[in-house]
Amino acid sequence: MNHKLSHYDFALPADLIAQKPTQRRGQSRLLVVNREKQTLTHDTFANLKNHLKNHPLMIFNDTRVIPAKLLAQLESKQVEILLIRELESEVWEVMMKGLGRLKPGTLLKFEDSGLSAQFLRRQDDRAVIRFSSARKLSAHLNKNGRMPLPPYIRRPLDTSSQTLELDRKRYQTVFASHTGAIAAPTAGLHFTQSHLASLREKTVNTARLTLHVGPGTFVPIRDENFIDHKMQEEYFQISPGNWNKITQAKRKGQAILAVGTTSTRVLETQGFEKTIQKTLSGWSNCFIYPGWKFRNVDHLLTNFHLPKSTLFLLVCAFMGDKMAKSTYSEAIKRKYRFFSYGDAMLIL
Repeated sequence: MNHKLSHYDFALPADLIAQKPTQRRGQSRLLVVNREKQTLTHDTFANLKNHLKNHPLMIFNDTRVIPAKLLAQLESKQVEILLIRELESEVWEVMMKGLGRLKPGTLLKFEDSGLSAQFLRRQDDRAVIRFSSARKLSAHLNKNGRMPLPPYIRRPLDTSSQTLELDRKRYQTVFASHTGAIAAPTAGLHFTQSHLASLREKTVNTARLTLHVGPGTFVPIRDENFIDHKMQEEYFQISPGNWNKITQAKRKGQAILAVGTTSTRVLETQGFEKTIQKTLSGWSNCFIYPGWKFRNVDHLLTNFHLPKSTLFLLVCAFMGDKMAKSTYSEAIKRKYRFFSYGDAMLIL
């Protein structure tokens, strides 16, 4: 098994990185990969159900993205803050630049809100800050927070309010219900409510789980021997109703279709052998790379990912290095749109 990161590199033309969503949700293209037959089929996402056989159980990540990017005034300059997670009431771990110069007690102010925050300490490459009011923070996020789009979507700071509003709507799945992510589970962005309804009608059963996607999903791998890479933990939960649905599906041999790599990582860390009565929750740092023996996920719906990323390694683990590379090569040739706002791939 090749554990060299450079083996998982490929050239991606910058113009294939989708900078904005399609005009209407659900208009993406779909590349269907049949691992058994070693075939590729080009289609549109609207025709997804034509490719789903034998009534699989489709599992969605229903996390809701926080508009977690805020602009703050730090002395005489403006700084961008990205909320990572709440450690206790009003105390947050955040990402921001210029940490080396900050002293405990330094004040950050937020315009038009009466909200302020105090820098408490550094925590590795992050800061821990205390907001003056949880209520004011919530109101400020709702009014002024920007969606935490990944760094490869390049937008000027003075982006129009129309574009920011579009991101709030489109960088969120239509089934998002548990707030806590700082990145969208992007495979789910393609679905509209009517598309979901027509799938449930005849084609699939559905279940949900929650994984609050954090920065760990996007942290670059820095080790050439990638098995030394440590994934950062992300919080997950599965309700008894959803857990038992998955357990039942496995008992009767029903195929499990994971919508996205985030759903896959949660599913692959659980046993689903017995039914449960209470919601299961915990922290996952599951890192799936070539050589992984999949025990729960039979099919995968995902977007197209960055070279040398943990996400691309997961796809290579699922479909084999050779097929993954030739599939991506074909997708580049056919000008599929890549990453969060890009097109979809169904791996059967």
